[in-house]
Amino acid sequence: MTLTTAPQGATTILLIRHGETAWNAERRLQGHLDIPLNAEGERQAALLGAGLAGEGIDHVLSSDLGRARQTAEAILRARGATAGLQVDPQLRERCYGGFEGLLYSEIAARYPLEFAAWQARNVDATLPPGKNQGESFRAFFDRVTTAIATHAARHPGQTLAMVAHGGVLECAYRAALGLALNTPRDFKVHNASINRFAVEQGRLRLLSWGEVDHLRQVVLDDLP
Repeated sequence: MTLTTAPQGATTILLIRHGETAWNAERRLQGHLDIPLNAEGERQAALLGAGLAGEGIDHVLSSDLGRARQTAEAILRARGATAGLQVDPQLRERCYGGFEGLLYSEIAARYPLEFAAWQARNVDATLPPGKNQGESFRAFFDRVTTAIATHAARHPGQTLAMVAHGGVLECAYRAALGLALNTPRDFKVHNASINRFAVEQGRLRLLSWGEVDHLRQVVLDDLP
C-alpha cells in the first residue's frame, strides 16, 4: 500500500508487531503466554530501532508482554533513550485459553470442535479454559480498538510508535478498512513490520501496511 501522510492535526500511529520468537518460528500459539524474542527477533528489533531512529516519534508504547517490550526497548535504545516506555496490557495479543502453548495440529487433535469454530472464524466462539481465560475474537477486537483510540485521543496531533502483536495489527487493519470480523485474514502480518495509521475525529485510517525494508541486511562489497 502506498504511503500517504496523515492529515494535519491527526494522530499518527506506527503500529509494529514484535520481533520473532521461537514459538512464532514453529507456529506454536502464544496468546498471553510471555515468550521472549529469539536471536532472530533480537536482530529484527535492532534493525527496526535503527530504521526508526530518524523518525519524529513523540511516544513509544507497548503491550506488557515481554516480546513486545523487548522490541519497544530496542526502538528507545536506538533513539538514545533508556526510559519513557508506556506499557499497556490492553495492547496484549488475544487470549486463547487452552489453545495457548500448543501447535495448530495439537489444538486440532485436542479440541476438534473449538478448533473448527476458530478456523471457520466464528467471532463469538468460546475458547476452552487454560492457564488464562480465553476471549472471543469480537471481545478481543473491541478491547484492542478501544485501546488504540484511547491512546490516540490522549496524544492529538502526535506520532506514536505502538508495539503489539499480530492479532492487534489484524484488528487495526480491519477497523481501518471496515472489514467484517468473520472474513478470512488474507493479508500478511510480518514480525517487526511497521504499519502506519492516522486517527482523525476518532476514525482509524490506514496509511501504509507491511513495511519491512528496514529488516533487509545490508550487503557490503568486499572489493575496494
